[in-house]
This record gives sequence, C-alpha cells and structure tokens, in this order.
Amino acid sequence: MDREILQSLFELAVDRAQPALAVERHLPEAPKGRTIVIGAGKASAQMARAFEQAWPHEIHAGLVVTRYGYAEACQRIEIVEAAHPVPDAAGFAAAQRLKDLVSGLSADDLVVALISGGGSALLPAPADGLTLEDEQAVNRALLASGAPIGVMNLIRNQFSTIKGGRLAALAAPARVATLVVSDVPGDDPALVASGPTISLAGTRAEARKFADLYRLVLPEAVQAVLAGDDNPAPRSDDPRFVGNSVVTIASAALSLTAAAEEARKRGIGAAILSDSIEGEARDVALVHAAIAKEIAGRNQPFAKPVVLLSGGETTVTLRGKGRGGRNGEFLLALAIALDGIAGVTALAGDTDGIDGSEDNAGAFVDGTSAQRMRAAGIDPLAAQANNDAYSAFEAIGDLFVTGPTGTNVNDFRAILIR
Repeated sequence: MDREILQSLFELAVDRAQPALAVERHLPEAPKGRTIVIGAGKASAQMARAFEQAWPHEIHAGLVVTRYGYAEACQRIEIVEAAHPVPDAAGFAAAQRLKDLVSGLSADDLVVALISGGGSALLPAPADGLTLEDEQAVNRALLASGAPIGVMNLIRNQFSTIKGGRLAALAAPARVATLVVSDVPGDDPALVASGPTISLAGTRAEARKFADLYRLVLPEAVQAVLAGDDNPAPRSDDPRFVGNSVVTIASAALSLTAAAEEARKRGIGAAILSDSIEGEARDVALVHAAIAKEIAGRNQPFAKPVVLLSGGETTVTLRGKGRGGRNGEFLLALAIALDGIAGVTALAGDTDGIDGSEDNAGAFVDGTSAQRMRAAGIDPLAAQANNDAYSAFEAIGDLFVTGPTGTNVNDFRAILIR
C-alpha cells in the first residue's frame, strides 16, 4: 500500500512537469519574420511536439536533439536522437546543424529554444583544436569526479562553441525566446544543458581551479585550451542578448509542491526538505535516514504519518565498476542506514525515467531491504563499495522501472514514515 502511494506521488510529480500544458502557457510573441525552433535535452522532443501543436503561426524550420529512445512524432520540427551521458557522432553532427540553422538570421526573426536537462551531452561542439573524442573524455572525467552540476557545466563551457550562450550569440540579431524545463538545483536556467542560449556565470580561472580540485585527468589538447584564453564565452551584458527572454516552465519545486498537496489530501503530512539538494548521494542518504529515524522513534521534527520529499541532483564519486545511478546510490545507502527500522518506506527516482545509464528510474527501500539483499547473496556494503546498487535492488526485485517519462526535473525522493 505504501509503495503504491509513493509511486502515485512520483507519477503526479512527473505529470506536473510534462511540457504540453507548460509550453502552451508560455508562448512567445510572434515575429514579423521567420520562426525557427531549436532545442536539446531529454524532454526537448515532447516540448517540440507541444510547441508545434500550440503555435498558431508558421514554423519555418526546426531541429531538436534528444536522447536515444526519447523521440516523439512531430510534423513541423525534425527530431534527432543522440547519446547521453557521453556524446557521440550523431550529437556532434546535430550540433553543427543547429549552428547552421541559427546563422544568418535577421532582427525580424524569432528563435524558440526548447531546453531541458541532458542537452550538454547531446550537443557536443568542441572548440577549435579539439575533437569529439576530447569532449567525450571531458564528459567521462566529469561524470566520475563527483563534481556538482554547476562545476561540471562551467568546465564543459570552456571547450564548446555552443554552450554558455554561444548559440544565442550566433543567432543575433534575431530574438531568442528560451523555454526551460529545469533539472538543476535552484533552477538557474543557465545551468540547464549548459545554457546554449544563456550566458553562464564563471571564469576560465575558476574552471581551472575546479579542474584541479576534482583532479580531472584531461587530454593534452583540452588542458591547453583550459590554460589559455581562447574561445571566450559571451557575457550576460553582451548586446547580442538584448531582447532575448528566458522562462522556466517546469521545475522540481513545482513537482514537489504537487506531490505534497496530494499526500495531504490522503491524510498524510508532507514536508519538502528542499528542491535543490546537492552532494554525494550516499551522504545525502545518511541525512535523510537520520531525519526518518528521528520521526519513527520520537515523532519529531514532524508528526507521523508524514512523507519527506526532496529533489535536486546528487553526485556519485566512482570507486567501483558496478551498475547504477545516483538514485540507486542514494537508496542503497538509505537501505543500509534504515536496516531493521519498521514503518519506513522510500522511493527515489529520476523524473526522466532513467537513473544513470540503466533501465530503471530508481528503486524502493524499506527497513527489510538490506536483510533481503543479504538473503539473496548480496552484501549491501560490498555493493556500495563497488557502486553496484542496480544489482543489489535487482536481486530483491525492488527496481522501479517506468521507461522514458517525457520530462526531466531531476531527482524525486519520497520517504513515508508511519
């Protein structure tokens, strides 16, 4: 019963973040000239379909890049699939086509940019002197580093001819209207997909500092770019951005609020801890577990029954070679911390339906999870050391599989305490 409740809250959170209604509510003013639609991200194809259905005017050209398996049928906008989280040749070719599409426009033209999480990997466009292989190496190093998304995007920005507002600069003097489905803690739109149409705060010197701090092993050509001043990103006060607009149309905050309201309708208290939690996934799990145990044992700081809700984007520093994503990592640590605690049930999942590179959105946890893993021949601590949460939850049949959801507002975590 409790798992069904948690699953319903997840599904409601995902529904609240669906692009269809959100896009329709935020259509830009029609231009005197042409309308060009571009986009990138895990939800961009759904955004494109919603836009072309709601846009009453002509669409003169359109190209949107999404992850393999995430395409939607569109009539006036071309959908291209590419690899995520590590870029591939399909994304490389699509990025060049997007740059060509927005070049040579006039002040009477409008570029509608449909941006959602995942666009960084889907639009590899390496700077002069770098190759696709270099950008792939940067992504792999960042994914294994444990760096927060803001740091990852600042570093990626240094090596791209699209990220950090460069695509919008190419479109000038056309007006650029950006619609964002946010998957980043704090909902800074410049961080979503590394902000191809929005200037990204931060300097080359800061990027160098973070690369050293997280001990990134980068190709020599990449290190050379990082050490120099070539390929500067446009600043936020760049005159080419005058008249552009940015609207966040869906976010974790809105989704968590919808889930909390639904829980209260069911007679369950709801506490949103935060929609912008960052940090190492297993450490975040320990904090959540401590709060849950305090409620279970002492009925404070929230009275039972209550569901703890949180969102954001945790990170995983890879130490082993197992399978799983950041939600699995969080849940495995939670299972270990809650071992033997009665009356607590949890669900965590990525709202795009894919946790990391596996086929699950996340998994379920309760006070018996760790015990059942041991009974199935899985040592939870050994699985954690090997970053192998997927195998541990697969062994006890507690993976949460949804398939692609059509949106992406990052992680959803819900812990129900009776």
